[in-house]
This record gives sequence, C-alpha cells and structure tokens, in this order.
Amino acid sequence: MDELNGTMMQYFHWYSPDDGAFWNDVGSQARALAQAGFTGLWLPPAFKGMSGIRDVGYGTYDLYDLGEFDQKGTVRTKYGTHQQYLHAIAALHQAGIQVYADAVLNHRIGGDALETALATPYLQDDRLYPRGEPREVQTYTHFAFPGRRGRYSAFEWHHQHFNAVDYDAKTSESGMVYLFAGKHFDDHVTLEKGNFSYLMGCDVDLQNDEVREELIRWGRWYLDTTGVDGFRLDVIKHLTAWFFPTWLDEMIDHAGRELFAVSEYWSPDVNTLHWYLNRLGPRMSLFDVALHYNFHIASRMGGNYDMRRILEGTLMQQRPYQAVTFVENHDSQPLQSLESVVEPWFKPLAYAIILLRREGYPCVFYADYYGAEYEDQGRDGQRYKIVMSSHRAFIDKLLHARRLYAHGSQYDYFDHWNRIGWTRLGNEEFPKAMAVVLSDGFGGGKWMEVRKPNTRFVDLTGQIKEPIYTNDTGWAEFQCLERSVSVWVEE
Repeated sequence: MDELNGTMMQYFHWYSPDDGAFWNDVGSQARALAQAGFTGLWLPPAFKGMSGIRDVGYGTYDLYDLGEFDQKGTVRTKYGTHQQYLHAIAALHQAGIQVYADAVLNHRIGGDALETALATPYLQDDRLYPRGEPREVQTYTHFAFPGRRGRYSAFEWHHQHFNAVDYDAKTSESGMVYLFAGKHFDDHVTLEKGNFSYLMGCDVDLQNDEVREELIRWGRWYLDTTGVDGFRLDVIKHLTAWFFPTWLDEMIDHAGRELFAVSEYWSPDVNTLHWYLNRLGPRMSLFDVALHYNFHIASRMGGNYDMRRILEGTLMQQRPYQAVTFVENHDSQPLQSLESVVEPWFKPLAYAIILLRREGYPCVFYADYYGAEYEDQGRDGQRYKIVMSSHRAFIDKLLHARRLYAHGSQYDYFDHWNRIGWTRLGNEEFPKAMAVVLSDGFGGGKWMEVRKPNTRFVDLTGQIKEPIYTNDTGWAEFQCLERSVSVWVEE
C-alpha cells in the first residue's frame, strides 16, 4: 500500500443510522469515494447481532445471517439486507475499491436456549483466583439459529464450544465470569485482569477442534459469498495468538489470492504490539493504537506537546509496513467504551501526518470525513448531544496531495518543539516535490530542502496565499499558521 499510496476508510461509526439504508448508501457513494482517492473500505459487521436492527454488529449472534433470515426480530440487519450488502460490495469493486469485512470471532451473544453446566466463578476484574467452588449454572449457550434452519451450516453451538460466560440464569449475579469445568482461559492473550481472554457474552473456545473447523468453514463461505478482499479482525488481544496464522493461511489458500488483514489489538504500548506481530509474522497488520494515543494527548495539551516526539513509540515509526494508521475510530469517539478523543483543532495536523508521510496504510474515520450528530449516555449517567465536525474539505485536499505529491524520498525536520515538517522529493512517475509544515502552537517558517532550485511552491490548503520560491540549492523557508498545517506543492 506504500507504493500505491492506498488509503482506506472506516465507513461507519458507532451511531450510524439503523434505518436499513446503509448498504444502499455505500453503493451510491462508491464512485465518489474512488474519485476522492480511497482505495479500500472497512465495512461494519454485516451479520445478525443479538439486538437485531439496533446492533452495531459486535453483539454477534449468527455469522451466516447477513440480513437474510427472520432472527432476533428482524430479517435485515442495522445496515440492510443480504442482497443490499452484496450489491454494495459489487459497486465498490466496480469503482476499483477493495472491501474489508469486519470479522467478530471472539464471542456469541443471544443464545436460543438455556443449558445447565458446571462452572467456576471468577470476578470480572480477577481471572486468576476463583471466587468459589465449581457449581451448576444455567447459561444461554445453545445457538440453534431456528430462523436459518441449517442453511449454509448445520453447526449448532453448545456450552462445550465456549470457555466462559458472564451470566447465570439461576442467580443473575453481576460482575462475575463463569469458567466451564474442564476449560481454561486461553493462553497467549493480553494479561490485563490477570488474563483477558474473556471479554463478553459466550467466549468462543479456540482449543476446541469443532470450533476451529467451524470458523474456518465460515471464513471460506464468507469469501465465496461476498468476494471481499480481506478482513478487519475484532478484539484479537482476547483471542489466543496462535490461531490466526492458521486461519489466515486457510483463507488465503481458499481464495487463491492475496488477502489484506488488519487486527485491532487495543494497547498504547508499542512493545505489546511488536510481541503480537512477531507471533503472526507478515500475514497481518495492526492498527497503530500507540500513534492514536499520541494524537489524543497532543490534542489535549494545547500547544505544550513536544511535537518532535509525535511518532515516538509507534508502529508508524518502528514497523511501518505493518501499521494501519488512524486518528479516530468507533471505539474512541465520544461516549464510547475506549473514548480517547482527538480534539477537532488537531485533526488536520493528525491527518496530514498519516496521509502525507510514506509510513503506514492510513485509515480515515467516517465521522471525521462526513461529520456526525448523536445523543447517548455518558459514564456519569447523564445524556449528552455530540456533534463531530466534518473535515471532508480538508481531508480531500490531503488525499489529492497524497495521490500526486506524496512520493519518493522523505526528509524529516523534526527539530522544533511545536513546529515540525518533512518533504517528499517525488519519483519518476510523480516528479513534483512537496513540503509539509505544521505546528500545534505558534506559526512560522521552517527551512527544508526539496531539491528543486528556483521553483515556485503554493499552499494546497489555501491558508497561505503568497507563493514561496526555493533558492539556488533547492531550499526554502516553508510557512504555516498558528495551530495549523500547510502543504506546499510544486507548481
């Protein structure tokens, strides 16, 4: 994606409308998205969730129901029907855009019938020490999918296919996790809470041969049915790391073509991200959560962040070819579970960093591009109305610069505590140079080399009207305004 200057978009946010028109909207926007410069779309989970039309898709009920069967009170999903989804993918492919499906393999929620089993109780925040002896629990672990009636797969889930649950119908206790007899929490997962294998619902047991075979069967079916070009894998820090190399190899072998895969391992610690990527090898990329938190912190410091260190401790800096860079996503947006907002004034700077540098595969967030308005309850129990501003006009300019000017060698000038910059020198196909300068504080200039002597440069953002001319050796003092970014391109 570095050579192609590919750019993906997360084409949804947590509060996308549940009117069933979403897939139609995706298809209608395909050509415009391609013209803007997007080469890949990460679409939301397309399968039936526990909450029916209100489910964002992460409350996984039936992976085979893409809005085709009457289950959970609805045929369609929040986003539309099976056929609308396939038509949207076809429209994106026709426009030359790759499609990445959101695969939620960690859990199932909303079982069809109770089962009785023996389980040991643990506190949610302590997975190391039991809080009692094994006892009988009643759990919704039988997933029979009566609306689908065995179509596509006859597999039914029972308690033996799961490690643990968080609900016992006998007691209705809260704050507990029940580990089934003969099971253990998965290894090779994050060690938060002692062991963070369990996240929610009925936790899928990857130690079970039948489960692994079923997940591989489903992946093959999904590729055959949809023709997607890859996967975004959800909450993989809760799933044993050794499973995904096998699963991805099976998917690539079945598809007979390269598939892109990016995973969400939500940790700001770059060493943890390295550990996971080392286990998986070159098969997969990770979202650069560490970079996101640098953006979050910088945006909250009002000009007191040392911008020379904005890339420190990130995959973009240390492992660029496996980094999917992003500014915001559906979990970090206001009122969501991992809320870590990048303040609006800083987003143009952050997007310039992920879109105009050579490292990483950038992902633009839907709500940053189109804007969003919604209302929800905060952690304090109060309701809030949120307005996320659209940065589309500015991002479109950056996408234009990415296509035509973000090529060739890159020279960095990270030598001032709030004003940094870099230049791109171009290549044979795209020979024109570019200089980017940004500041989270005072505006001003930065001497940078573009190797284009006596050449006129203009600010593509339109914020500075006067052109800048390089000297006889191809250097110039490129300018930006206060708390702003300017993109100087060769005319």
